[in-house]
Amino acid sequence: MIALIAATTAAGGSDTGIVAFLTVFALAAFVGIEVVSKVPSILHTPLMSGSNAIHGIVLVGALIIMGEAHGTGQLILGFLAVFLATLNIVGGFVVTDRMLEMFKAKPGERAKPAADPASKADDGKGAA
Repeated sequence: MIALIAATTAAGGSDTGIVAFLTVFALAAFVGIEVVSKVPSILHTPLMSGSNAIHGIVLVGALIIMGEAHGTGQLILGFLAVFLATLNIVGGFVVTDRMLEMFKAKPGERAKPAADPASKADDGKGAA
């Protein structure tokens, strides 16, 4: 697979080496770790929803590329991309659902309604 990446050339004819690909990958990993570690836990659920939408776009792209595959190696990589994108979407929805369950009130823990303030002022003696 690495030989396949190293041997590929861009459409314009420029040769991009494996070192350039690995450099971009390493920088993206460092930036991703820094960004994700700075997110407060209260923003986790909205960010997961956005992430699920992005992974849906990744899945559509993987399906399109798999449809254009020519050869066994490309079909295997395309299937792997579709499988991993689907797994990521399903996992994102499961995590989001579990996070939302944490914020739901349990039936036994519902707050009882407060006493009517007008009855406290009246003290049960009635109007004079």
